[in-house]
Amino acid sequence: MARRCTSASSRRSGSTGPRASSRASRSTCGRRSSGPRASSSRSRSALRASPSCAIRSRASRDRKLAPVELSIRTIAEDEFADYARAVESAFSEVPTAEDIRRERRLLPLDRCLAAFVEGQIVGTAALLPIPMTVPGGDLEVGYVTAVGVKPTHRRRGINAELMRRQLEDGRERGDLVHVLYASEAAIYGRYGYGLATFGLSIDVESDRAAFVRGYEPSGEVRLAEPEAAVPDVLAVHDAVRPTRPGMVQLDEQRFDYTLHEHGADRELPRFFALHEGEAGVDGYAIYRVRHDWAEGMPSSVLTVRDLQALTPGACADLWRYVLDVDLTERVRAWNRPADEPLLHLLREPRRLRATLRDGLWLRLVDVAGALGARSYASEGAVVLEVRDALCPWNEGRVLLEAGAGERGAASPAHAEPDLVCTVNELGAAYLGGISLRQLARAGRVEERTAGALARADAMLGWDPAPWCPYVF
Repeated sequence: MARRCTSASSRRSGSTGPRASSRASRSTCGRRSSGPRASSSRSRSALRASPSCAIRSRASRDRKLAPVELSIRTIAEDEFADYARAVESAFSEVPTAEDIRRERRLLPLDRCLAAFVEGQIVGTAALLPIPMTVPGGDLEVGYVTAVGVKPTHRRRGINAELMRRQLEDGRERGDLVHVLYASEAAIYGRYGYGLATFGLSIDVESDRAAFVRGYEPSGEVRLAEPEAAVPDVLAVHDAVRPTRPGMVQLDEQRFDYTLHEHGADRELPRFFALHEGEAGVDGYAIYRVRHDWAEGMPSSVLTVRDLQALTPGACADLWRYVLDVDLTERVRAWNRPADEPLLHLLREPRRLRATLRDGLWLRLVDVAGALGARSYASEGAVVLEVRDALCPWNEGRVLLEAGAGERGAASPAHAEPDLVCTVNELGAAYLGGISLRQLARAGRVEERTAGALARADAMLGWDPAPWCPYVF
């Protein structure tokens, strides 16, 4: 869930850009990279036994919190249960034994960083390597999750140190891109993340959800038992995924993890509806129903957990199905794509009560490597001056060149820059859904060469809108 990408130590609003990043890096300790190759000499095993250090953040000075002696390393197998409990404590929750087993099946131990004080885990930050669709292809990214600091140790800079160490470790391992869902949007801009996708939340009254004239069903919808439906669901997902940047590869284990609910909703049954088209199963909807019979009247709420389709007809049929389930008063969905087709299927789109919110946050760990790992919509070249105080190996000018529909090439440049921005803005634009001109209108990108913004946007832009429906 999105709540796993949070920090109990970081609830203050933070600004984006190099200045915020430099504050975070100054509050940390240990060896810091001083150039493109400086950190590569430190072996991965160093994360298992890093030197202790005293951390005193600005917040701790303001609140007169005592500095702590901190060590950060990866965890061993017999430490995972304590690790999972530390994660949940940051959210004021207690994991069940099954929660801990589910987390362990998902996360590789060598990507689970823990902050220790006096032998106790007080902070966590994990990463799941996973293939993600990027414009024109596939890229293994680091999906950041399980980030938290115990309430007893908040406001001491522990989260900042964990984030810095995670980025350094990622660079050593060859990571190009890290992504996450944030429980609090103010946290991760200070670490160089940019807002790369938006999610749409909808809440529509079932009896006010008539479709536009001309709609005709294109197939049949049937209910299936969850276990029997999973192979068809994953097959549809595998076919949809290459068409939309931001979507990640799922297997049965990851799929089970993403559907797991926390709190009261974990007891609600899930329903799997499969759409049968001419060629077989070409879409699915997964939903749950919270029943309510206020004063004897049915007023239940149906919540769509996931809905994917290979054809416009299957998409329309599946939405029509969930909107017509008997005894429900409302249909809700969280984190739908910004270009959700239902907006154009309803006769009264205002009835959707659509709300736009931040979605996936993206961080370029290796700017040149990441820019060269995706394709571009049009031919062009642009010199970018990138500012990245937290990851100094990214600082400097880079020439981005690409042909239409081809992978790009990024190389060091000495020419005057066409555009100047921080790594946050490049991360926001990386999947093709956020334009640099949008960011420039917000004062976040500087155009030094007339026409460079339009040229860069023509290269970087992509359709459809990026979207990651699965939160780890």
